[in-house]
Amino acid sequence: MTSSASPGLARLNTADEQEVAGWLHEVCASRSWAAAVAGGRPYADPEALFAASDAAMAALTPEDLTEAMAGHPPIGRPKPGDPTSAREQSGVQDAVREELLELNLAYQERHGHVFLICATGRTGDQMLAVLKERIGNDTDTEREIVRTELGKINRIRLTRLVEGDL
Repeated sequence: MTSSASPGLARLNTADEQEVAGWLHEVCASRSWAAAVAGGRPYADPEALFAASDAAMAALTPEDLTEAMAGHPPIGRPKPGDPTSAREQSGVQDAVREELLELNLAYQERHGHVFLICATGRTGDQMLAVLKERIGNDTDTEREIVRTELGKINRIRLTRLVEGDL
């Protein structure tokens, strides 16, 4: 660890395994991802943490991806009482919420999992347009898009963690 490490990163580097496992589960529901990221400690800087996260995401099996996706509620329906979910989906307005939920169900029937997108900074209309575009993809293509989207979400959440705001 370098002297430039943030207090949040220092805390991640030095906390006990159980505490780190809890924090990382809030970032990503995949146990394999969390074990790989926790096992790479200590991290010299956030970029090293992000690189480890990206490598762990790339190594996830289809089963691990399914586990990671299970931690995400459908777009338009944040988990009740979950400030992270609510913050990430804050761009969804009531006017598009019903259409998002309806198309998410159709997407889930087609692909076997919820539609997953990095929602931070996107409006409901933007997410709806992407959902309409992606629903027709084949399932293998969608799984790789989901892997990329999960990686983006993990980076945002890890940033909040190292900044002490998870």
